[in-house]
Parts: sequence; C-alpha cells; structure tokens
Amino acid sequence: MAEDIGDGSTAEMDDYETLMSTTDAELLKTAWRNEKAAPEILQFQAQLVKRAKEQIQLMEETVEEYEESGMDPLTVSLYQMDLDRAHFLLRSYLRVRLQKLEKYMFYIWKNESLWSRLSDPEKMFVQRCIDDMEKHLQETVLSKLPDNYQSVRRQSVISEEDDMVPEPQLDTFIACKARNRFVSLRLADSERPLEMERHDVSFVLYKVIEDKIGADIDLV
Repeated sequence: MAEDIGDGSTAEMDDYETLMSTTDAELLKTAWRNEKAAPEILQFQAQLVKRAKEQIQLMEETVEEYEESGMDPLTVSLYQMDLDRAHFLLRSYLRVRLQKLEKYMFYIWKNESLWSRLSDPEKMFVQRCIDDMEKHLQETVLSKLPDNYQSVRRQSVISEEDDMVPEPQLDTFIACKARNRFVSLRLADSERPLEMERHDVSFVLYKVIEDKIGADIDLV
C-alpha cells in the first residue's frame, strides 16, 4: 500500500480496489441468492467466505488509515459504502444458512448428504441445538407423557418415520437462470428436454436442477 495515502492518487485507489475484487463480490452475491432461494441447505462456500473475511479485514484497515490521514471525507465515505456492501453480503449469506439450520436441524443432522454440506462451526451449532432442545423438552414435557410418546422426533413409538421433523419442500417450483452458454434439463412430465440459453430464466421443479446449482444454474 502506498505510503503517502493522503494525496488520493490513482495508484492508491487501485490498491484499495484489489482488496475486494468484483469477482468475489459477485460470487458472494450469487451464493447468497442461491442459498436464499433453495428450499434445502446448499454446500457451504468455505473458500469464498474465507477470502471475503480476509478482504473485509484489509478494507477496514484501509478505511481507518484513510480517515486518520485526513483524506477527503467524501472519498472515505465512498470506500466505507463499499465496505458496508461487503459486510452486508457476507452477513446475509451466513444468516440465511443459520435460519435453515434452526428450522431443519433434525432433518439435516440425520441426512449424510446435507450434513456434509455444513462447515465445522455449523455442525457444532446444529449438534448443540439438538442436544439442548432434547434436554429441555425431556425435562419440561416428554418426561410427563406416557412412555410411548416421549420421542422428540416421532409422535409415538409406532410411527415408522420421524413424522415430527420439519423437512424442506423439494417439490416446489423455483425460478432459475442458466449460467453457461447452454443448459439442457430433463423434465419428469415431458419427453423433450428444456433447453436454456445463457441468462434464460425458467420456472422448474427444484428437484430437476438441485444438482446443477452453482455449476450450470443459478437461482433468482
């Protein structure tokens, strides 16, 4: 970073711009939109989140240096707006995942595929929530019920499945956009595939595109 940061030179601005690349900002925005629109939890974007945190820290240090150097307040405010945008995207991405973890914790915990999509801190959070909830319900409610009705996940011991565990609705239509030049989707109720050009938007069942999200398809 340039030593004379008070003159607002083009070189200094270029140094700042590299701290949060447009590519990573757009990738984080896309990850947030995909996560928000998908009914089930998606793969945690570990490397992207790591880069975003590192870049945000550098941006915070840069803004602080500019403020202390006496740089024009308007210029500093523009840099602060960019920093705020990065904070918003990262927090929104993590928040929407947290909401899914809280709502579907038991379903995710028993599903190996979904469990593998979580970060280590997320796994710890889910396990702790389950333990605390089971302990609380056992002490306050379940221990007072007949033996056949003391399950947290099943209405009774005769239930064959965990019928009290909320599950994401995968049989739902969702808006998606083709990321690549051409995408062909096989629809269950049609003999002909749905062909999408780049940036085409269609409404399809989530199950049709769930394995293509982030690679060929983005949600909108």
